[in-house]
Amino acid sequence: MSQDIAAALARPLSGQLHPQVAAHLAQLAAMNPPPIEALSPEQVRVGFGMQLKMTAGPAAPLPVVRDLAIPGPGGAIKARLYRPSADGVLAGLVFFHGGGWVIGDLDSHDDLCRDLAAQAHCAVLAVDYRLAPEHRFPAAADDAIAATRWASEHAAELGIDPTRLAVGGDSAGGNLAAVSALAARDAGIPLAAQLLIYPVTDMAHLEGESYTACGEGYGLTAAAMAWFRDHYLADAAAAQDWRVSPLLASDLSRLPPALVVTAEFDVLRSEGEAYARRLAEAGVPTELARYDGMIHGFVSMAGVLDVGRQARADMARWLGARLGG
Repeated sequence: MSQDIAAALARPLSGQLHPQVAAHLAQLAAMNPPPIEALSPEQVRVGFGMQLKMTAGPAAPLPVVRDLAIPGPGGAIKARLYRPSADGVLAGLVFFHGGGWVIGDLDSHDDLCRDLAAQAHCAVLAVDYRLAPEHRFPAAADDAIAATRWASEHAAELGIDPTRLAVGGDSAGGNLAAVSALAARDAGIPLAAQLLIYPVTDMAHLEGESYTACGEGYGLTAAAMAWFRDHYLADAAAAQDWRVSPLLASDLSRLPPALVVTAEFDVLRSEGEAYARRLAEAGVPTELARYDGMIHGFVSMAGVLDVGRQARADMARWLGARLGG
């Protein structure tokens, strides 16, 4: 394991919520919303959309924002292509939105995809994979793997250099990006990078230091993670599958360079950092960026969190360096 990763993992937690995060959590508490586990998927989807409108950043203007359809194992997969320039061949990022495999869509992460495209100067292909519980595992994973393969095979049509193609996503989307990177390696599909933003990497255990320390009171809760798991998986035993829990994959070698982003007060911090450790131990060039004082989802809160905007710039800079943007 590299000294950089070891140092990042050993860095003490700050123990202090960022003031803007504290204000956001206080605003949420004042609204007294019911817990996710007391709601239906349809109700959570409506609430998620309303919350994102409150916290999203402005939509960066781009010359190309085009909806398209990708052939998938369960039918056409909706997707959206973002390009910071109409002409020329660009590096590319296949992006999977978060939302516990149950919520989220192309619109929920539109401002984030626009920022990554503009700031990293790369094309971004956002993928609207099938959601649970209407489509349980392995539907989302199958769609993500299929979309990654399609992007590689049809790169020329998208104006993308197939040798400079990355995968990325946040939360459940980070999980799908990690899964797609593993599947691409095994299929011989070259990828240049993987951007894993507070990824879900272990659905088999739902435990660890951050589950104990951050399982309640910081937005995403331990109980909500169990709710997402139970809607995503028809069989609890499937949590042992690497396509659900990439941390449990037997071999993480020969994967593309990774940036793993975590948040201090995130229930998923421990498993994200455990995945960064395993990648580094397997010889994968890996960087870990833990953002002090932040909570799960902070990158999608660029409208109210200065650090959310800074993290977008940091990730774009890393992508640009890795992809030659």
